[in-house]
Parts: sequence; structure tokens; C-alpha cells
Amino acid sequence: MKIGIIGTGNMGRILTEAFLDGGAVSPSSMTITNRTIRKAMEIKVTYPEIAVAEDARETARHSSLIFVCVKPHDVYDVIQDILPFLSKDKCVVSITSPISVKQLESVLPCSAARAIPSITNRALSGVSLLSFGEQCQEEWKRRIKKLFESISTPVSIEEKITRVSSDIVSCGPAFFSYLTQRFINAAVSETEIDQETATKLAGEMLIGLGDLLKKGFYTLPTLQEKVCVKGGVTGEGIRVLESELGEVFEHLFQATHSKFDEDLIQVKKQYTLQ
Repeated sequence: MKIGIIGTGNMGRILTEAFLDGGAVSPSSMTITNRTIRKAMEIKVTYPEIAVAEDARETARHSSLIFVCVKPHDVYDVIQDILPFLSKDKCVVSITSPISVKQLESVLPCSAARAIPSITNRALSGVSLLSFGEQCQEEWKRRIKKLFESISTPVSIEEKITRVSSDIVSCGPAFFSYLTQRFINAAVSETEIDQETATKLAGEMLIGLGDLLKKGFYTLPTLQEKVCVKGGVTGEGIRVLESELGEVFEHLFQATHSKFDEDLIQVKKQYTLQ
């Protein structure tokens, strides 16, 4: 199976490197390209056998499974550009949430799917979100699922929960990185601990927390119960969080869904639903 990656920005590069490091594909079976070719060539330095194409059309020509890893409003133009090189036996996968598989199918002559990755996939961990078009061949569904199993836990989702699922899986690492950084900064400003030590302790704490959850020792609620001794220090901290967090996460989801609605309006103009 020949795989093409169109767009090697942040997520395109993460997908490329994860697939290669996870052993899902060999460098010689992959063709990549980017509007700024230099970014694609940077990947070739680490994986010399990978092919770097001059443009999207050449990538599509040499690939049977094509990942379109560009911004939402650029996906339609990329598809129009590569149409002459798409046949019924190929498959195109978009990684952007505002474009539904139904919209993809309305402009593609081949199988269509959507795969929303997470930065955690770079560590061959975390979740990837999959959606398949009604006309997507069963063989392509099987191959895509197997591909993502090598770098993540793939979860098939319905269209109606695309945004919130992406918020949790794809945006979540950034949200919790921000919270952790604020946690570290507060520790440094309020106590005598230095930035380097606080950062190391917080990072190792998160890794340990992830291991506890992954191995099934505790759920989130039971973990809080185990650490939070009645009348103890942790309880005082939880009390502050309960008092001051308020509806911050409700507002977060409201904001992401509002931006998502704006993106939907932009891309909807480009697609004619059947």
C-alpha cells in the first residue's frame, strides 16, 4: 500500500513520523509533500528512503491512500487539484473536523474517510477519531483502522459528537498543558521551589497519573478519594478548585463549538451535499 501525505505542518508531520516509528509503513512506501517543500525535506533527513513530491498532484499519482493534512478552507482546493489522479480504488482521508465525510464524498470519486489525530499519537499513544463515508470500501475501513491501531487507540465516532470528541482528544493535550504550566508558575511564585524542579516534578506526576489510569488501578473519582484524606491538605486544595474553577470548562466547550460553527459556514460554501 502506497501512502501519500499532503501537508507536513504540525499534524501532517506527526502522522508521518508516527506511522513510520510505529512500523505501520516503511519509508519507501510513503510519498509526502508540502506547500513549503523545505518542511517535507526536513522529514527526509531522518527518513532518507521517503519520497518527497513536488506537489499534491504528484503525491496523489503515486499513492493509493492519501491523507490531506491542510487547513479546512484549503481541503476543497487540494481535492480539486488531485481529482485527475483519483480512481475508484483509491481512498482520501481528511484530518480536519469541520469537513464531514458526507461533504468529502460529494466531491470525491473514491472512498472517503476522516481521521482526527492527536499529538499524543506521536508517542504511539492516545486516541485517534475515525469516521467513514457511506461508500467507503470495507477493505479501506479495515486498512485505515489497522494503520491507526499502530499509533493509537482508534475510536469511530458519529458526526454529531465530532467537535467535542476532538476537543477532548486533539485539543485536550494543549488545554491541560496550559493548566499544568499555570500550576507550575503558581508553585514558583508562591513558594521557594525553582522553575526547573517544579517542571520536573509536575511532568513526572502527569506520567505517573497516566500510568495509573492506563493500568486500571483507579478511575478519576476513586483516585481523588485515595489522595484526598478528610481534613488534609489535598482536601483544602480541592475546595479551592471547586470554589474558583466555576464554569470554566463549560465556557471552554462553548467557545470551541462557536469557532467550529464559524468554520462550518466557511467550508459549507465549497461543498454541495448530495
